[in-house]
Amino acid sequence: MGGIGPPDTPLTQGFLTKPCKPRAALTIHQDVPPKFNLSATDAAIPFSFGKHPLTDCRQSRRMWSLSESSPAAPIARPDTWRDFGDDAFFEASTSYIPPPVRDPAERLARLRLIRSRRVGPATYLRLMAEHGSASQALEILPQIARAAGVDSYQPCPEPVALAELKAAKRMGAALLCLGDPDYPASLAGIPDAPPLLWVKGHNTLFSKPVLALVGTRNASALGSRMARSLAADLGAAGFVIASGLARGIDALAHRASLDTGTIAVMAGGLDVIYPTENTGLFHDIAQRGLVVSEMPFGCEPQARHFPRRNRIVAGLAQAVIVVEAAVRSGSLITARLALEQGREVMAVPGHPLDSRAGGGNLLIRDGAALIRNAEDVLEILGNPTAAPKRPHRPEAAQNPSTPAPQGGVEGAILAILTETPVAEDQLIRSLGQPPRAVAQALAILEMAGRITRGAGGMVARS
Repeated sequence: MGGIGPPDTPLTQGFLTKPCKPRAALTIHQDVPPKFNLSATDAAIPFSFGKHPLTDCRQSRRMWSLSESSPAAPIARPDTWRDFGDDAFFEASTSYIPPPVRDPAERLARLRLIRSRRVGPATYLRLMAEHGSASQALEILPQIARAAGVDSYQPCPEPVALAELKAAKRMGAALLCLGDPDYPASLAGIPDAPPLLWVKGHNTLFSKPVLALVGTRNASALGSRMARSLAADLGAAGFVIASGLARGIDALAHRASLDTGTIAVMAGGLDVIYPTENTGLFHDIAQRGLVVSEMPFGCEPQARHFPRRNRIVAGLAQAVIVVEAAVRSGSLITARLALEQGREVMAVPGHPLDSRAGGGNLLIRDGAALIRNAEDVLEILGNPTAAPKRPHRPEAAQNPSTPAPQGGVEGAILAILTETPVAEDQLIRSLGQPPRAVAQALAILEMAGRITRGAGGMVARS
């Protein structure tokens, strides 16, 4: 989950203390654009829903305005989601939680309300609290916009919301509204809870204890091993693992917890898989776990959407574990949001000279719990079921057909290597052996499962 987010955001400046308690009201709108002068055309809320949720919804380019005289105007995807989901009318949130919605018309109205431009969680909840229903809020919304200096404003048209419902039905996704019995209770308690969620998979996972594992996209060999180990062991202990479906630590955590329960929170629409390399993983999670998004179908993820996704990841979990992250990482945004939500923040330490470990080390310096293994997490949070049983992993077993090297160059290599990766050329210099002999020995050791190779010619002991 690292590497995406506002690059100039101060992520940690001594903000962590023990115990982790919120210090300020949660504010995530760091990229809210300046006030727009919306014309009747500019105030349009174009969306796109094609015949196939994974492809056609990104093909149309026709734009339309919100004239009441043309309610059946063509639906098109936006070239930008500039102020979608931004709270332009009310900035302060409320603790109000709407009642469960059973009327299909009111459910449609709630979808229209949150899909209206300049309506974010705070505005949505204020309108619901003051007017009692989304239907009434939609009627008063143009007057509120006019009072805020936005003329010719119209809420999201009904055909747009209906098209989104049809796209969700094609994909087999369900809509959860804030206040519904199936809406995750932990997420409902944060200051800017998503008014609605699209989910696909087993939403019973919401009722189980959840931990968030996040980290860099460019994971080291040790960071990758730690992510897999923590996710598998904590999953075996009874925790559901939540993350952001990014490459690197996120994807590793999801894969390692597929059998025990995992939740993937997406930054774009549920039908827009990002990165595309995780398409197979997405479908595995949708079948065996749960995928979640608050964004409209067809919405391409943008930089400002990732902090919004991160607040959901943190809000679902009782603790956030940063496995490996740079100092200026999106994972530290998740850690900060978790802190503001009153969650426990934990981090795995790393080598001080490895930039990928800088963020986690900084969190630990500022008060985050230091995590070496799943037992450390269970000691802090308690064990929801039983002690973790580490599943057998063939990658850690030695190939019985390959004898374990004992002496010669192989033995010298094993005597030098540790679990901290070193460059192969540095190893050659330390050994004082011909490069060809070292390369052959490394190949034998790798086949025997005694060493692991990483990117950039790095090697480490298994």
